[in-house]
Amino acid sequence: MQPASILQADSAADRPTFSVVIPIWNEAAVIPELYRRVQEVMAEAGGSWELICVNDGSEDNSLQLLLELRAADPRVRIIDFSRNFGHQVAITAGTDFAEGDAVIIMDADLQDPPETILRMIERWREGYEVVYAVRVSREGETWFKLWTANLFYRLLQSIADINIPLDAGDFRLMDRRVVLAMRRLREKHRFMRGLSSWVGFKQIGVEYERAERYAGETKYPLRKMLRLAMVAITSFSYLPLQLATYFGFAFAILSLVGIIVTVILRLSGNLFFLGQATTLVSVLFLGGVQLIFLGILGGYLGRIYDEVKGRPLYLISRAYGFVSDERPQ
Repeated sequence: MQPASILQADSAADRPTFSVVIPIWNEAAVIPELYRRVQEVMAEAGGSWELICVNDGSEDNSLQLLLELRAADPRVRIIDFSRNFGHQVAITAGTDFAEGDAVIIMDADLQDPPETILRMIERWREGYEVVYAVRVSREGETWFKLWTANLFYRLLQSIADINIPLDAGDFRLMDRRVVLAMRRLREKHRFMRGLSSWVGFKQIGVEYERAERYAGETKYPLRKMLRLAMVAITSFSYLPLQLATYFGFAFAILSLVGIIVTVILRLSGNLFFLGQATTLVSVLFLGGVQLIFLGILGGYLGRIYDEVKGRPLYLISRAYGFVSDERPQ
């Protein structure tokens, strides 16, 4: 079932005011505390709400805990993927099914404090359509992760074709108009915080202090961080492709200068450039550069191939609490 065919309530009176979307992957140790804090915050926010938990192929008892929460509170709705499709796709599925006038995206690990939602809602009620949370500090993270995150955000902002806010993750509130616009963006390699910047609308940030993970292990080790960084860069910048042109011109100019210098030295009787060492080093260097750019071209070509295949972003095993309790995607 494509997102456009997902049944939505036509009347604003039939929709909850807020939808809280949380991707879940092996978060059994966090779920009870997560629900407690979200429930307290949303009770203080005022207005009706729903909690959409996307079980992204968890291998622990996360789904069972979510089902127990739903049995006690029908505002808890569950999307159970057929397998693990990844964090960004899980966020996409949650926003596809969200019916609130405002949709709040947050992670399950409680590093993004639910209490920050209240300040987001204040800004939304002032008329802002995207309210993103900006990290001013990050507790419990190594210097290496802090340094690489800081480098990534600044590199991305400097080369991206759009303005992606610094130090802002996926923790954000989006007006329903923004969510409906983002549902039209079905690219396979997804960087959701970039897509929410691309659609535009009236945006503002709120600062917060990122807490230490409540329990469990990080779901973004270095390998996944690098993969997400590559998705972000290749989704919103052509600079890697343009670098090939820049390097080509630079080496062409360097080669021209080298030819002129070599001719002059040969005519003057200087034998400095006799032998094969310089030639071999130059060939190996240029060959390495060419292979690097072939890899970059292959990355972009692979993205095109994924889009051409036309596979759905995700498959749902079961959905609980929506129009039907069993709704395959």
